[in-house]
Amino acid sequence: MKRFYIFIFLFVCFFKSVAQDIHFSQFYHTPLLINPSLTGFYEEDMRALINYKDQWRSIASPYKTMAFSYDMPVFRNNWDHGYLGVGLAALNDRVGKFNWGLTQINLSLSSIITLNDKNKISGGFQGGIAQRSINSTELRWDRQFDGQNYNAGIFSGETQSFTSHLFGDLSAGISWCFAKIASNMTSNNHFKAIAGISLYHINKPEQKFYSTETIRLYSKLVLHGGAYIGIKNTNVTLIPSLLFLKQGAAQELNLGGIIRYKLKEESKYTGNIKGAAILIGGHYRVNDALIPLFMLEIANFAIGISYDINTSGLFRVSNGQGGMEISLRFVT
Repeated sequence: MKRFYIFIFLFVCFFKSVAQDIHFSQFYHTPLLINPSLTGFYEEDMRALINYKDQWRSIASPYKTMAFSYDMPVFRNNWDHGYLGVGLAALNDRVGKFNWGLTQINLSLSSIITLNDKNKISGGFQGGIAQRSINSTELRWDRQFDGQNYNAGIFSGETQSFTSHLFGDLSAGISWCFAKIASNMTSNNHFKAIAGISLYHINKPEQKFYSTETIRLYSKLVLHGGAYIGIKNTNVTLIPSLLFLKQGAAQELNLGGIIRYKLKEESKYTGNIKGAAILIGGHYRVNDALIPLFMLEIANFAIGISYDINTSGLFRVSNGQGGMEISLRFVT
């Protein structure tokens, strides 16, 4: 029975991956993969993020997913009522001994408009190029078993080949931000909320899984929201967030929050004293996984570690072992 579940798992991963996107559990650390309008949509001068996810190692050859993004606002000091955001995002995803995977590079551009002293809106576009690939020499077919063992010298009977495939990709989105900052920063009496909607794969690019078969990648609808709520006269900030994804027949809902505790206040005048904070919390991916998180912030750097505890029907095989994820962030 366990072998049966493993077979079903691999079948779904292999055949459905051409129609569904990769995802990170720490979605709040992948802004350019959530909404192009989040490009440069923050207060600092630049932001760089690295993400790594290792998933389903307890079942078979794991998914290994890596991403990098860099974005920054431009013309913020030159324009009176807004500015632009520019960014670059790259990702790579691999699974199985046959290295079925995706490599993609995207460029993002956003336009941020200041409505008043508390409200901003942003609209963004993203375009890039991607490649799906596979190492077909590692595939094994039923005809290559001689009754006792696998024999690579036996003709597989497969006359069609799996091919690498390049395609273009277009996405767009809008976001809104409300921020109320206390005049006395040490009081921690601040509030910020962000919400947005985006659509990825607007052009529904072709996915050539097999040389005789062509399907299209479903467009993906993304709804996201979050807040930063400072508890007055304490070192605590509450950070609730949610993410909803719908792509074809598949959908995903993530709900949860993080508690940030400030260990040390950064010097606002000399810059010699660097701030520090710890963050603890988690999210629930409905009908799929619990995701506890620990994060440490020191000066301009932050490192976050989370783990997917599988709660779906696959639990009988995975024993709850979904996968670990690590994020690194630098802002200045």
